[in-house]
Amino acid sequence: MLIFEKINCFSNNFITFASQKLENCKFMSNCNTFVGSKIKGLRETKNLSLEEIAERSGLTVEQITSIENDQNLPSLGPLIKIARALGVRLGTFMDDNDALGPVVCRAADREANKSISFSNGATDARKHMEYHPLAQQKAGRHMEPFVIDINPEDAPNFQLSAHEGEEFIYVMQGEVEIVYGKETYNLKEGDSIFYDSIVNHHVHGAPGKSAKILAVVYIPF
Repeated sequence: MLIFEKINCFSNNFITFASQKLENCKFMSNCNTFVGSKIKGLRETKNLSLEEIAERSGLTVEQITSIENDQNLPSLGPLIKIARALGVRLGTFMDDNDALGPVVCRAADREANKSISFSNGATDARKHMEYHPLAQQKAGRHMEPFVIDINPEDAPNFQLSAHEGEEFIYVMQGEVEIVYGKETYNLKEGDSIFYDSIVNHHVHGAPGKSAKILAVVYIPF
């Protein structure tokens, strides 16, 4: 019992420390163009047409074009499908520099802590979730750790998505609602969930509430 208490204490202290550090860091908010232009650049470098990417990913040409031109703020699902179609890791869209050793992400390092706004998969795409990547400089990674700020929605109109891999979510602040298959889970501060991403799912704030979560996405390549 003592061991579990120590683990719980360590977890709470770490999350509190991370939350305080991130609150003191003002992330950049214009990095969506970074993702869109990177996707377009990779596609053109590989001499792949929009039609070819659409066929490989299962997305429409219009969807891909809007993502490349930053007209649509996608959820992670479509980005993972595009990454697969291009033959690259999801992290390639967010990479900064390639480091082979350990990567330390400090709140004070503004360049390393760029934020990326994604839609929550709602019918009306908008800036709903601010992703703060924590491992942009790590080369060859298969895990994507994020701190995510979730803005409140009164009546979220979302679409479920699925992709290969696994996800872990820890609620740092607020309350979130996770739709997983036919089940719905409400998580409050201190709660966590681990699930297979291949099942249709969606993560959003509880109605009218904002939240901050630590999310780790594992995607086998």
